[in-house]
Amino acid sequence: MSCFPDTSFLCALYRTQVNSTRADHFMAGLNGTLGVSSLLLLEFRQSVRLQIRLHLNDRTKGFPQTEGQQMLNDLQIDLNAGLLTTIPVDWAAVHQRAEALSSAHTLASGHRLADILHVATARHFGVTEFLTFDGNQKKLAEAEGLVVPV
Repeated sequence: MSCFPDTSFLCALYRTQVNSTRADHFMAGLNGTLGVSSLLLLEFRQSVRLQIRLHLNDRTKGFPQTEGQQMLNDLQIDLNAGLLTTIPVDWAAVHQRAEALSSAHTLASGHRLADILHVATARHFGVTEFLTFDGNQKKLAEAEGLVVPV
C-alpha cells in the first residue's frame, strides 16, 4: 500500500463533483487495491447520511436520498469487489501520533480531528502518498512529509 485517501477523495469517487475526474484518473492508474480505515468509511457514510437528512429538511441543501443511497451502494460494491480494502489499524498508536500532530499543527493551521486522524493513519501505515482535495488537509499531509498527487 503506497497511498491513503481522505473523505474528500472518496466523495469525489462516489459523487460527481469538480474533482471527480482527477479521482477517477488516479484510481484507473492504481495498481491493486486502495486501503481505507474503518474511521474513513464511518466518516464517509455519516457524511452521506447527513447530506440526505439536510436535503429532506430543506431541498436547497444536501442531496436526495436516492443519490446518497447510490453512493453508499457503490462504496459497498467496491469494498465487496476488493477495489477498496479495510486495513486493520492500531488505534492507540494512531491516537498517539494524532496527539503529536494536533500539538504541532492545530494552533497555527486549524485542523479538524478527523483530518488529523486520517493523516496520522496514513503515517501509521507508512504510505508515501495522501489522497485529498481538501486544501487545509493537504497542507497538514505535506507538512508531515506525504506527497499529495491529486
